[in-house]
Amino acid sequence: MNVHLIDGTFELFRAHFGAPAAQAPDGQQVGAVRGLLRSLLALLGEDGTTHLACAFDHVIESFRNQLFDGYKTGAGLDPVIVAQFPLAEEAAFALGLVVWPMVEFEADDALATFAARAAALPQVERVLICSPDKDLAQCVQGERVVLCDRMRKRVLGDAGVREKYGVPPGSIPDLLALVGDTADGIPGLPRWGAKSAAQVLSRYPHIDEIPDDPAGWDVAVRSALALGEILRTGRAQARLYRQLATLRTDVPLSQGLADLRWQGARREALHALCARLGEERLLDRVHRWRD
Repeated sequence: MNVHLIDGTFELFRAHFGAPAAQAPDGQQVGAVRGLLRSLLALLGEDGTTHLACAFDHVIESFRNQLFDGYKTGAGLDPVIVAQFPLAEEAAFALGLVVWPMVEFEADDALATFAARAAALPQVERVLICSPDKDLAQCVQGERVVLCDRMRKRVLGDAGVREKYGVPPGSIPDLLALVGDTADGIPGLPRWGAKSAAQVLSRYPHIDEIPDDPAGWDVAVRSALALGEILRTGRAQARLYRQLATLRTDVPLSQGLADLRWQGARREALHALCARLGEERLLDRVHRWRD
């Protein structure tokens, strides 16, 4: 069987920027939630979709904000999409999906946790993490745990991660620590770019394995002396950034594999939600009901 783990926060943002704006009968903007519902219904209609869960950032802040003041917050987010966060969770639940609304952890942590858990089960053929987010590339295991970019219809396994980022999945947190990740508020180290970081990490997979003295590096990197000095003086910061970029796999999720089997949409909840959204036509797309 395949297990689909959905980055609900990403799906909601994608719908917000890709779907037309729409108002509910009460005047609330609900275009993103409508788009999310259509996207999830399309996935549920695909062959081989049997076990699913959807993780959301119930709040933007997490334990990482306690580790680093510059880590991402909800500041500056469009209030139109922020107001749709609760509705998005309702939508996934009404469709009959297992929903993980994260508060202390992030949605990516929940996905990483269950991906690791499911990959260890012999009855699971493949785990598809439905997101193109580079953070989640660290979860990839061969062709068993893969990233699935549903919009571009692209699946990224181990070879794909190496081709795209220049490093194996296990080095993604180190890459983000050196280069930075503006989406998450990780600044990275000065002058370390994606190319130079990938070159070094292809030889020394983790930051702590990179020698202080670049004269000892057995890989040719432009401006090695300068980069080595920056890393030597900023190694403590790099370790912190790596910690921020490393997804947790110990989120206390109560569900097991059997709980993720999709049994159909929840009729009462979905009818009520679609009425609130002014989108009753979506009900015609549901091909299975659980009650």
